[in-house]
Amino acid sequence: MISSIHLRKLLGLLPEAYLPFDPIIDVLPIIPVLFLLLAFVWQAAVKFR
Repeated sequence: MISSIHLRKLLGLLPEAYLPFDPIIDVLPIIPVLFLLLAFVWQAAVKFR
């Protein structure tokens, strides 16, 4: 498995101005998955009409 350090070198680093946002950027790819899960929870709430 590629370590985080090697992955950062491969993909590049954020410019210094954006470094405070690094933790947020790490979480952003999860958001579409949360919307998918929300669709299932919503359908379960309305009993899959």
